[in-house]
Amino acid sequence: MADEMVLQAQKWVNSTYENVSGYNPVAEDGKTGWNTMYSLTRALQYELGITALSNAFGPTTLSRLQAKGAIKIGESNKNIVKIIQCGMYCKGYSAGAIDGEMSEATRAGINTMMRDVGLSATYLDGTVRPKVFKALLTMDAYVFLSGGLEQIRLMQQWLNGRYLDKSTFYIGPCDGFFSRGVQQALMKAIQYESGIPEDQANGVFGAGTVAGLKAHTLSEGDSGTWVQLFTGACVANGPSNASGDIATFGNQFDADLTDWVEKFQKFSAIGVTGKADFDTWAQLLVSYGNPDRKVIACDTRFTITPQRAEALFREGYRAVGRYLDEPPGSTLNKEIQPGELDAIFSAGLNVIPIWQYDASSLADFKYSNGYLHGSLAHGRATGYGFNRGTVIYFAVDYDATSADMDLVIDYFAGVNDAFKSNGSKYVAGVYGSRNVCASVSGATYVPYAYVSGMSYGFSGNLGFPLPQNWAFNQIKEFSFPNGSDSFGLDAVAHRPGADFGQESVNESNSSSVDDFIAYVQRVYDAAVSYGKGDPNELSLQFMRWEKYTDTRWRALFGEVDDAFISYASDRGLDQARKHAYTDPSMGALINPDHLAASASGYFLKGNAGVGKANRAELASWGGDLLTFYGEWSRSDNASPLDFCRKTLCRPDVASTFALGDLIEDIDGFLVAQRLKNGNTNIVQELRRVLIGTGHLTRFSEFKIYRFGGVTSNIQETAKAFLEGQIDDTLLSSTRALLIHRNCPVGKEPWNESDSVMTEFYTGFAETLQKLIDQQVARRARFLAEQKAER
Repeated sequence: MADEMVLQAQKWVNSTYENVSGYNPVAEDGKTGWNTMYSLTRALQYELGITALSNAFGPTTLSRLQAKGAIKIGESNKNIVKIIQCGMYCKGYSAGAIDGEMSEATRAGINTMMRDVGLSATYLDGTVRPKVFKALLTMDAYVFLSGGLEQIRLMQQWLNGRYLDKSTFYIGPCDGFFSRGVQQALMKAIQYESGIPEDQANGVFGAGTVAGLKAHTLSEGDSGTWVQLFTGACVANGPSNASGDIATFGNQFDADLTDWVEKFQKFSAIGVTGKADFDTWAQLLVSYGNPDRKVIACDTRFTITPQRAEALFREGYRAVGRYLDEPPGSTLNKEIQPGELDAIFSAGLNVIPIWQYDASSLADFKYSNGYLHGSLAHGRATGYGFNRGTVIYFAVDYDATSADMDLVIDYFAGVNDAFKSNGSKYVAGVYGSRNVCASVSGATYVPYAYVSGMSYGFSGNLGFPLPQNWAFNQIKEFSFPNGSDSFGLDAVAHRPGADFGQESVNESNSSSVDDFIAYVQRVYDAAVSYGKGDPNELSLQFMRWEKYTDTRWRALFGEVDDAFISYASDRGLDQARKHAYTDPSMGALINPDHLAASASGYFLKGNAGVGKANRAELASWGGDLLTFYGEWSRSDNASPLDFCRKTLCRPDVASTFALGDLIEDIDGFLVAQRLKNGNTNIVQELRRVLIGTGHLTRFSEFKIYRFGGVTSNIQETAKAFLEGQIDDTLLSSTRALLIHRNCPVGKEPWNESDSVMTEFYTGFAETLQKLIDQQVARRARFLAEQKAER
């Protein structure tokens, strides 16, 4: 939609400077953007006597302005004042008439912008200083934007207010989003406080910065500027820990900050001290953290001989990344060599398989290439004997920007489809910058990320937190000393509990799914031999024991046969959650006790039908959706649809409703549906879903059998569960209790507008539909590309 004042600004700058050499006219569409700001910048340069005009508001423009002085009442150059007024409207600030006068309205608008920026009262005199003029002609936002974090905005304002007088510091955005520019501003602030001269403060993590950080270890009870810098780095990393907590910006190191730091340290696989020690400072500020810390993984393009493998083990390494293949025509000879795997395994090392065919520019990424490379990788991995469930990391080995991401995502969709068409034997992982790993994981549900952290200069590593699903982080390239046989090596950090490569090949292809099915068979056999009750119901009771068999669950779903629990336990059966497995098609870690709880709910209470809800929803997707609604209500994101898109069921972020949760909900529902139809048992049904083809159609089957196959029914049914009138007093009171526990006062569903709640339900439906559409859409693009290439 066109803005009348922006349109006036565009018309004025074009008509005034259209005949000036080097001026580029802007489209007169009433829409602000960089092109408008560039035209105003060139206009300013002309007014300052600069002959070589450019889009950049660089040192020459700034120095000319500094020589001229601040723009204030009585400014004789009316055009410069008009440029200010135009810039204000383009940034959303009122300036009065575009008349070249520093009017009260113009000065009031400038003061509003400077307050938004975080400047102190001494700046609020209605004048436009050179650095303020520079800030005016950018597209940076100085007001909070939906989806940002208020704590980040507070940090941004503090940085501007404290350091603007430094010669090498410039006004940055105050929108609540952490970006490359904000990261460099924070680094400069650290450099100033470390005593580095202003003209040497460049925002680069160099020796002086390292020395300053090492001299400022902080802990609970400390206060002051260095604590503000540290909390700024903490909030900049967002919810970068398993709990999803966000730190608070401030100048006090309190118990809450200690708790956040410990969680962050554990998540980042560094020493858990609760302090702002050097390892923690580094991990917060740069993608590689402390490059000299001890790690247990590595990767290399060089062959691992028996002697090299033994040397790596002696130095504390326990896994090494190696390439499955290399593109035709390559002379690097970096692929796994005959006998190399035996050397690696014999030395006590795991191997991490990596795939990289070129992958060095955007041209290498499209769906058809992904499908081809997935098929080739499957063949190579099978040839080496890699076991079922092995994660293969596909490389994005260049600084892919957000603008590139659609094609990169298409590539990984092709990889996933190739794996599925070959029986889902292997799992795709992604190697690349933090942004690449998070974007690919969120869009294509890749479960594990291998971060190229040592590529610190990549834009995709600046201003982005470590993705939630990171398994490896490459932190340092060096020459590994091995006598006369030194060779190039990358040190790689590993997140405990995540994928750690393979310790052998040519096993029986038994997977964790097979182990789980064998466990379910033993539980079912015990239920049959018990001789009392329905073996399927007893099996579900045992598998949800004990987390989902407490007093609250018994009140909602009936008593549990404790005698059978004891009977099965005495036969050596342990809890189902100890038999977690990796989903065969999505790669998510699945918790069987939650799956069993979902199945129990529907088995006992049935399917309420479209637009209706019962207690079964509470044990399944409805309960997860309710908790996720609470997560949105506590966030700084005003748009629930945007929050769903950024958070719901994404492997790369911490969430109360993860992809694994949804799979557990759906598989539980589908198993219960078929059990209630009779002539089957829980072992057969889980085998059908997990070993047969059920996992390939689960999302569409869920939409059909629970929601009648209609997208709008998903929204209607979700609304019925969260807001609808339910003729079940216990369910209604339990729902209300859970909402009150999860939501701030005033943010309950019944206190939100219909439009807000519709956004939330749309986000849920959109996520499910995205999972359904994914494979069909990718294959359609693949066929279209094939046709175009012919």
